[in-house]
Amino acid sequence: MFQTVANFDRIGEENAFAVLARATDLARQGRDIINLGIGQPDFKTPEHIVEAAVKALRDGEHGYTPATGILPLREAVAADVSKRTGAPISPDNVVVVPGGKVTMFAAILMFGEPGADILYPDPGFPIYRSMIEFTGANPIAVPIREENAFAFSAEETLALITPQTRLIILNSPANPTGGVTPKAEIDKLVAGLAKWPNVAILSDEIYGQMIYDGLEHTSLLSYPEIRDRVILLDGWSKTYAMTGWRMGYSVWPTALVDKVRKLAVNCWSCVNAPAQFAGLAALTGPQDAVHAMVAEFDRRRAVVVEEMNKLSGITCATPKGAFYAFPNIKATGWKAKPLASALLEQAGVATIGGPDFGIYGEGYIRLSYANSTENIRKAIARIDEFLQANIKAA
Repeated sequence: MFQTVANFDRIGEENAFAVLARATDLARQGRDIINLGIGQPDFKTPEHIVEAAVKALRDGEHGYTPATGILPLREAVAADVSKRTGAPISPDNVVVVPGGKVTMFAAILMFGEPGADILYPDPGFPIYRSMIEFTGANPIAVPIREENAFAFSAEETLALITPQTRLIILNSPANPTGGVTPKAEIDKLVAGLAKWPNVAILSDEIYGQMIYDGLEHTSLLSYPEIRDRVILLDGWSKTYAMTGWRMGYSVWPTALVDKVRKLAVNCWSCVNAPAQFAGLAALTGPQDAVHAMVAEFDRRRAVVVEEMNKLSGITCATPKGAFYAFPNIKATGWKAKPLASALLEQAGVATIGGPDFGIYGEGYIRLSYANSTENIRKAIARIDEFLQANIKAA
């Protein structure tokens, strides 16, 4: 009956929320469900951060704030990013947003239109492609391959750039694979980008502080030669267990800051005030909880890799970052999404089928190890039992 614009017929979604809803529904029916699907830490937000929000409320911080965020918070973000990347960041280039997705939305909206190409990782966070298609731009998949340790290839990425390319989206450490692209590969990419000075880069570094095996995170902002066209996506959700607070931030090239400010004014006005004070406490307060969470994720990572590699028909590469594993299930005879569905409905284990992250995700499922070691072991035992009973019939 209604005639909406064609953009909305192209928009996709993030199936992790659909899996979460189904898992929640099954649990309400009395089923014992172990959720290895949703990508959020199972830890509570550290107490000093919560108290900062409570104090802000009690102090009367109930009103609008500047559209880009309160100055003390933007100063804290600039100082933190500068410390971690070595790049001189001005608070004037920082925009506080209601969640990491908003930075994707803003950047893709700025550069996406019919006739434009936008490169994105596949398998990758599903909102990348969804938003590209929403704008009418051409989504150009950059294959993320297991044989490349789930790092992006500079050579493959550069080969996909054309005069129509407006934006490249990069993600390391990566969702859903846990891949971390080595600095040497990023060096090659940056060198090749010199030939394409009008191409912007959206660098999704939301998992930048979740990295293992002694590796160091390499930020795209650490390269002066491209800094004036890098949009950094980061935030509090993963690092500080603040997914429900809806707090993200981005660092924008000077040429784009006022554009995103105007978008904020037109769309979300500002991030809620007490949450901003919580974000300030997170960045300027003790970091013990962050280190403890990452250490615990590292221990769980070892359990996931060891136990999954014991299962018939499954191999599991060791993730280098984030809190996801992306096991290869091709030898089970199952397609990924039917297997993920069957594991939830029949075995009581929520996972995400690889194709929910792109066409190159077939043959894989995503496991989040943001759950207790006990639950992880129990879930993998259920997966094993299911496969033992069903692998031949698949």
